[in-house]
Amino acid sequence: EAEATPELSYREQLEFLNPIAQPLASRKLTRKLLKCIRKATKQKQIRRGVKEVQKFINKGEKGITVLAGDTLPIDVYCHIPIMCEDRSLPYAYVPSKTDLGIAAGSKRPTCVIMIKPHEEYQEAYDECLEEVSALPLPL
Repeated sequence: EAEATPELSYREQLEFLNPIAQPLASRKLTRKLLKCIRKATKQKQIRRGVKEVQKFINKGEKGITVLAGDTLPIDVYCHIPIMCEDRSLPYAYVPSKTDLGIAAGSKRPTCVIMIKPHEEYQEAYDECLEEVSALPLPL
């Protein structure tokens, strides 16, 4: 099973974080978020990539935004958290863009994904939403 064993452990991935990766999801929350993304992908309920996520945030779509903390240069997506904050949407960083891409059912790494709510995985979504909302926002 490929997705069960990431190449690097959570702790090892932390070495590659960029300076803006706050609030960072804990190891446990990262697992939950990636699991939720996998479920959402099955239901076609994700938005993937900066352009798409940005477009739907602007349209006022609701969801949890998950960003990859190891994306460089940060300029490509550093405006997304600000857009989320303006619209009081929850967002969190996970350490690896590769894991984010795999969870979204793609072979390519991806730097941002938005999970939309859906009744198929409502429980997992609500749990993630609660935990992500509880994370302290950067100042």
